[in-house]
Amino acid sequence: MAKPGIKVFAPASVANVAVGFDILGFALEKPGDEIIIREGSQPGLVISDIQGAGGKLPRDIMKNTAGYSAWRLMEHLGETKRPVEMEIHKKMPFGSGLGSSAASAAAGVFAMNEYLRTGLSKHEILKFAVEGEQIADGAYHADNVGPSLLGGMVLIRDNISLDLKKLHVPAGLCVAVIYPHIEILTRESRGILRKEVAFADVITQTGNLGAFVAAMYTSDYDLIARSLQDVLVEPQRAHLIPGFYEMKQAALSAGALGFSISGAGPSMFALCDNTLKAESVIEGAERLYKLKKIGITTYFSKINQEGAIRF
Repeated sequence: MAKPGIKVFAPASVANVAVGFDILGFALEKPGDEIIIREGSQPGLVISDIQGAGGKLPRDIMKNTAGYSAWRLMEHLGETKRPVEMEIHKKMPFGSGLGSSAASAAAGVFAMNEYLRTGLSKHEILKFAVEGEQIADGAYHADNVGPSLLGGMVLIRDNISLDLKKLHVPAGLCVAVIYPHIEILTRESRGILRKEVAFADVITQTGNLGAFVAAMYTSDYDLIARSLQDVLVEPQRAHLIPGFYEMKQAALSAGALGFSISGAGPSMFALCDNTLKAESVIEGAERLYKLKKIGITTYFSKINQEGAIRF
């Protein structure tokens, strides 16, 4: 009989948010990953079970995002000999652009932090979650892990020092997410990006990002709509997603404030100022991809302000 333990949930996230490549992201209410941690039967951390991953995830804690983030916290605290067992329950798809590896990393370190009763804040354990996700995509950035752990809309001033800020989110802001059932791996999606971009495009993107942040604090939906224009990354990745521009036009016609690629794709998101518009975007997506004979999963969500939680 399994010993009692603690159970946590960490949500999916939308990274980049059109104008903030690697420095902006927000948490969704669902989907997400669940992790259970309990006392183990041998010294050290052991992943005892992985559910919902179809055999795709390793149990080696040095190769598993959840295991490694939890292990790094144990190492930091000098608790590597403590016997701990971890169960991972994957509740979201791989390669979806919704921060699957980040949710696991955030859940892993948060669960261990709760289990050990360290008293450390989410901000203090964030670096271990980032290190965990780094195993999956090779990059050290917090635009998925930050929101998944901390919740909210997160702006990262500097990824190396993890200097970040949770932005004000206007009441009523919600999101429709469309996940076409194709897989795009983050490493591959990053690999197609040009190493250099036009100076004029950088100016445009910087203006859009600054205006977007200002609009969030002033609840200026018109300015949000004018700001959500990605001139750097979206044009390079859109061809990877079948029907992207058709879906974007349909979403904007349905009243979405903006529409772009979630993370590395293939998921797409539409920010909306009310639930009716978000539902209309989802209905349009279902019609479009039915015609294209491509299966999709859709999610409607408010911005999740809690992030990782214990339940």
